[in-house]
Amino acid sequence: MIVPNMSQNAVAVADHYDELDPIYRRVWGEHVHHGLWVTGRETPAEAVEALVDMVGDRLRLTPGEPCVDIGCGYGSTARQLAATRRVRVTGLTLSAEQAHYAAAHPQPDVDIHLGDWLVNGLTDGSAHAAWAIESSEHMVDKPRFFAEAHRVLSPGGRFVVCAWLAGTDAGGWKVRHLLEPICREGRLPSMGTREEYEAMAMAAGFEIDGYEDVSRRVARTWSICARRLVKALLTDRETRRLALGARNRVFVLSIPRLILAYRTGAMRYGIFTLSKAGENGAPADPGKFTQQEPS
Repeated sequence: MIVPNMSQNAVAVADHYDELDPIYRRVWGEHVHHGLWVTGRETPAEAVEALVDMVGDRLRLTPGEPCVDIGCGYGSTARQLAATRRVRVTGLTLSAEQAHYAAAHPQPDVDIHLGDWLVNGLTDGSAHAAWAIESSEHMVDKPRFFAEAHRVLSPGGRFVVCAWLAGTDAGGWKVRHLLEPICREGRLPSMGTREEYEAMAMAAGFEIDGYEDVSRRVARTWSICARRLVKALLTDRETRRLALGARNRVFVLSIPRLILAYRTGAMRYGIFTLSKAGENGAPADPGKFTQQEPS
């Protein structure tokens, strides 16, 4: 597990997203997560929605199901899946700015709350499916992150986690100059490997139904963000003010680090498909997603 040399907590994570809210929405968009290029011809907006569609497919969502979006950001993923899969979604975000934005963009069957997943207060077995798209990285207690998901899911429930991961063999300069600074600058309390995530998921009681490394298909997100940021710095006074004077302005340095981290294999992007055993401990579903090679 990569741990930054400056301790991070939920308050720091919330402050990061609240202060940089204008930059995030301008540079990264309302979804605040990577895009997935399947054909390579998608626009950035289409690629972002493609990642959400992949999550919906992995979860095998059916109309009317109660779902949880863990670390929901502005609620865009919740709104997309509620509209396209006709599910009911409860989302949680640490950021007051993100919760405020979500409240200003209401949608039927989507309920966004300001709150910490590690103390979420949701009822045992109240959700049939859950997802965490690039939010587990911000969890101070990752074993508890998985344990809470297992508790909140009903028997047979499904869970998909899209995560920034440290390369299994990353060490030396890759940790010192890429991964540790990325954690520190991005307010990540830690960054785990695929093996560490799977161990924590199984310890919480989940079955590992599948894993896919899509690093090559998401990496261009950061070159797009870099170009957007440069344009914003040149044309937008608020972006310049935050980039020069914000407490969390150091995150700007992480964009070139992220580009290099993907190119060197120091960082990977993995999608885990997990399930909770059904009644009487029976497997959740006989259909399994096969593990795939890095792409």
